[in-house]
Amino acid sequence: ISISVAINTFWMSQAEENLSALEKKAEDNLLKLCEEKKRQQEKLLKLKREILLQEREQKLNEALDKQIEVLSPLVPACEKFKEQYKSFAVSLDATRHELPIKNIHIEGDMQTYLDELQKQLTITQELLTEVMPGFSGESAKACSELKELKEVSQKLDKELER
Repeated sequence: ISISVAINTFWMSQAEENLSALEKKAEDNLLKLCEEKKRQQEKLLKLKREILLQEREQKLNEALDKQIEVLSPLVPACEKFKEQYKSFAVSLDATRHELPIKNIHIEGDMQTYLDELQKQLTITQELLTEVMPGFSGESAKACSELKELKEVSQKLDKELER
């Protein structure tokens, strides 16, 4: 019986050592899995952020495209208005001392009125400059080329209909 007890004790100690080794290995594997899970979650969060940024950028690009589509036809009209307004302002400035002011009620003296008028014209010019910041000749050229392209395509459509 004592040999059997010794053998059982030996096997029990071996089983405990094996169990201890297996538990240690399982803990190490569990730690590795937790670290991998954390890395994967961080990667997932990063990818979600990138997707949200791409979606936001796409929405902004779509909005910008719509604005360009709507505002592009207005560029030539704005250029024409800008030139006409410049011409008007130059003409008004050149002739403001010669303008007849009969039958017009002016508060105060004429010089104060003219100074105030000059101030208002300057403000208007600044506002126009803000609204229409220096359109380059290239964009005007591009618009004219787009118009020509549109006209050519319309002519081709008409010819194809025949």
